Amino acid sequence: MTDMQPEFLRSTRTSYDAIAPAYAEAFPDWSADSAPLDRSLVAAFAELAREHAPAPVADLGSGPGSVTAHLHALGVPVFGVDLSPRMVALARRAYPDLRFHVGSMTSLDLPDETLGGIIALYSIIHVPTEHLAATFAEFHRVLAPGGHVLLAFQSGDGDDHMRLIERFGQEISLDYHWRTPETVAEALTGAGLLLHARVLREPAGEERRPRAFVLARKRP
Repeated sequence: MTDMQPEFLRSTRTSYDAIAPAYAEAFPDWSADSAPLDRSLVAAFAELAREHAPAPVADLGSGPGSVTAHLHALGVPVFGVDLSPRMVALARRAYPDLRFHVGSMTSLDLPDETLGGIIALYSIIHVPTEHLAATFAEFHRVLAPGGHVLLAFQSGDGDDHMRLIERFGQEISLDYHWRTPETVAEALTGAGLLLHARVLREPAGEERRPRAFVLARKRP
């Protein structure tokens, strides 16, 4: 059967499969490495998501699984979804009591209106602008009425784009798209979601770009 997935999904999956072990070693614990403001925003999202329990939250782009585990520790029914099978395997090994699945945020294998929330930390950066509207429409489809979505991403002016061809000593082809909170908020509202909050945090430590957070929800 011919693989009909867009090229950006194939290259992103292949790239993260290549760097998965090194990435997991470099970033073993999101909660320990994140800034206090970042943790507080995720905690606020968790409080909102618990209102919809037992409807679960999907952690999209869950990587090695530490964000999923952090939300679980906050009392959120949560599972992880990642494009990279090697990332999913590492997450399952690290957190055997939690659920992780191979999948794409652009086409979720979920029924309509079944999620109490969606969180995607630093994963929409790999979605090209021309696919963003359809991706957010998919978020709207699977969210239960009143469910929230929290996005975090490195911010940039306009549609700033970069391609990495090497990381952790591995040859890759990975595209990064840096956007403003306003651009992402506009795409979310265009998909029918209601904007709840926008936060832009200045770079800290070794970070080179501001960190943006956008919180939206589906109409109740």
